[in-house]
Formats: sequence, structure tokens, C-alpha cells
Amino acid sequence: MNEHTPLTSMPGEVTGPQRIARPQLIPAARLRRHLKDAAVHVVRSSSPPTTAIGVGGTADEASQRHARAVCDLALRVGEALLSTGASAADTVATVLRLGHAYGIRSMHIDITYTSISVSVHRGVLEDSLTVMRVITDRSPDYTRLEAVQRHIDDIVRSAEATSTGPTIDVEAATDQLVTLLASPHPYRRWVVTAGVALMSVGVVMLYGAGPFMWVVAALSAAIVDRVQRLLYIWGIAAFFTQVLSAAIPAGIALLMYAIGRETPSVVVISGIVVLLAGLSVLGAAQDAIDGYYVTAGARGLEVMMMTLGIAVGVALVLGIARRFGVSMEAAPFVALGGTPLISTVGAALIALGFCLSTYSGARVVVLSIVVASGAWLVLEAALVLGLATPAGVAVAAAVVGALAFASFKVFRVPEAAIATAGIVSLLPGLAVYRALYLIMQNNEATVPAAVIYFVSAVATGLGLAAGLAIGSFAARRRFGLDPAALRARRRSRGTYVAEA
Repeated sequence: MNEHTPLTSMPGEVTGPQRIARPQLIPAARLRRHLKDAAVHVVRSSSPPTTAIGVGGTADEASQRHARAVCDLALRVGEALLSTGASAADTVATVLRLGHAYGIRSMHIDITYTSISVSVHRGVLEDSLTVMRVITDRSPDYTRLEAVQRHIDDIVRSAEATSTGPTIDVEAATDQLVTLLASPHPYRRWVVTAGVALMSVGVVMLYGAGPFMWVVAALSAAIVDRVQRLLYIWGIAAFFTQVLSAAIPAGIALLMYAIGRETPSVVVISGIVVLLAGLSVLGAAQDAIDGYYVTAGARGLEVMMMTLGIAVGVALVLGIARRFGVSMEAAPFVALGGTPLISTVGAALIALGFCLSTYSGARVVVLSIVVASGAWLVLEAALVLGLATPAGVAVAAAVVGALAFASFKVFRVPEAAIATAGIVSLLPGLAVYRALYLIMQNNEATVPAAVIYFVSAVATGLGLAAGLAIGSFAARRRFGLDPAALRARRRSRGTYVAEA
């Protein structure tokens, strides 16, 4: 047999290159397992949870003496910030920055409307520390707020510049804080009264009133300020103080109506705006947006009670007047009036008066006037373009929020001071006045319209808060925060989101 002779094969068998392997069948169990693994891979996540629960933070190996000293300083700083006008989120962020600078990274802050608590976890072998301080008073004081913020910034910067911690020890920092808080105000009390009067003059200028009404509004606001000061010294409850404070401009307006002078509605509106400027309308909405719902709820209830006090005060004066046969028919639909120049000057006066009434420094005064004037021009432009009042106010507030953070970043002034002064002229005093006027008609047909105006006032307040938050966020994205402040802000959110 030569090499070309084909090999013999069994019948039906394929040999050589024509042979094809028969595919092996996959068992059913293996197929089901393969499909299950593929489905699990598609559905089940392999990354850690977005929200960290029970795993955030580490135990600090600090001595008990050091941890107690830092907690005491943190409480003092938190109380000072909340009492002088800082928001809950800013307070938590600042206190966390302070604790981080002194090596306490497991610090937890809890804020309610009347208290602040600081806790430090020191591991399973050491006792944890939890201390609380009650906040007895809240009064905007932006000079002391600026001083406290600068003090904390100096501590944090000194800690970042060295590897051994701040150059100011905890005891010295506490003593310096006490000295700052005990420093006298930059203005005498009569300057504060003059600031309140200027605010009222600016409000009536927004509505096109003449010089005579400027004098009347200033006199009314000055009387309200002195009466509020006296009632505070006597220890009268804030609700009754608000009732009497609202009754004063209403009584002056009633007297003007009785002697046949021009329509006194703007006097009542100016009184409402001045009283609203002292409330935490913006703070309540800001805390709600930041996720601090307990504090926001308490502030919202306070705003509701104080606004009710305004209504009671105005209604009380009109009721007594009608009892003696005098019925004031104030104009229910007062509108913004005057030229853009006069209105802008009015907004600038409101910002100036607010800064004086809250003990703001010279740089804050100048910056607030510029920001408030620009915000009012933005509002007028938005209304000309056809935007509704809440939407126009939100746009103007966004500008204020951005400029307020830019001022803080460049000039190291309190962001809250610039932001609040810039939006006082945008407060919904007109909507509140219209709602109160319709309610006082004692007519069921006017109740739906009154509810609409109250809703408009609430929408305007939310627009202010939302606009400020958006503007501030955009400015932060543009200018950025220092790393310590950024970490603290992430931890201070009402809902903590861990980094991916």
C-alpha cells in the first residue's frame, strides 16, 4: 500500500479535513446559573451606598481636657453666630471648621431654634462628650458676626499653614472670643433709631410718596423703634410688642385720614415692611431649603405669630376708630410708583437704614447700598419683561446672593449681612397690607382675595430665599471655597451625601 492509498474507515465515518466536531450541549442547570448571574450583574449595584449611615466619622484620640475645651469654644461660637443672625447651615459649617482645625474630626452639631448641642465621639474605650447651650436671644448684630467669622478664619488659616495645629491655643481663642463679644457697638442707640427711620422713608419713596409722607413715615418708624426698645426692657412678650408696634403707624394713618390729608396707606405699608425686616422670614425659608426643618418650622411659626400680631394691631386701631365713628378708607391697591431713579434711591436708603439698625460696619454699608440698588433695578427690568412679582423677586434675589458671596470672598464681610440688606426692599409688605386690608373689611366676599394675597406674600418670601440660595450656589461654583469650608459644608447639610 503506497502513500496515496486512502485509509480504510468504518462505514458512515467522516475522516480527514471533512470531519466536523459535534457541538457539546450545555446542561440545563449550568444555563440557568449563567442567566441568573447575568441578571444579577445587570440589576445589582457594586458601588457603596450614596448615603452613609452609621459609618461616617472616626473616633478622635484627643485628651478629655482638650476635647472639653474645644467643645466649649465651639458652643460659644455657635451661640454667637446664631444670636447675631447666621443661618443654621452656616453655623454648623463654621463650627465644624473650628473643630477640624483643633484636631476634632468626629464632632457632630445639632441645632434647634432655642439650643445648640455639640458631641464628640472618642472611641469605644473613652467616654463621649455631649454639651448643650440654650440660645436666649436673637438680634441681628453684623459687627459682632463679622468679628466672630474673622476670628474663626484666622484660627483655620493658622492651622492650615502649619502641621502642628493653630498657633492660637484653645484657651487663648476662647478669651479672645469673649473680648470680641463684649466689645461696645460701633453706633449709639439713636443711630439705630435713625436707621429705622431711613428704612421707612425708603419704603414710601418706592411708592411715589412726597416729602411730607417721608417725614411722617420717619416719625412713625422712630416712635415704633423707641417703643419696642422700652417694651423689651420691660420684658413684654414679642407678640404684644408686635401688636403695639403695628398699631402706631395705623394710628398715625388714621389721624391723617381724619384731618383730610393725602391717602395714608403708604404709612401703614412702611410700618409693615419695617416690622417684617426684623423677622426671620428669610431665615425660615433658608433653613427649610438647607434641610434644617426643625429650625425652619420654629422660625416659620414665629413669623406667623408676629405677622398675626401686625394684623391684630392694625385691626385694633381701626376697630376703635369705627367705635367712635371714624372709618378710614385706605386705598386697597397701592402700587409701586415714582421714577426708576427715585425708587432706586429708596432701595438704597432702605439698605442704609437696615445696616445702621443692625450695627453693620462701614464696608458692609457701602456694599449693601450698591447691591440693593442693583437688585431693585433688576426687579424693575424683570417686571417690565412681564415676569410675575415672585419670579421677578427671585431673579433679583439671585443677583443679591451671588454678589453677597462675592463680597464675602473678596472683602471678607459677612455674607448674611449683604444678602439681608440687599433684599429688604423686596419684602412682600404690599401683599401683606392688601391681605390685611381685605380681611378687615369683615366681608365674606373678600376672603378669597385676601387668601390670594397671603399666598402671594408667601410665594414672594420663598422666591427671595430660593433666589438667594441659587445665586450663592452659583457664586460658590465660580469662586470656590477653601477645602476646609467645603468639607464642612458637605457635612453640615440637612441630608448628608457621601462622596462617591
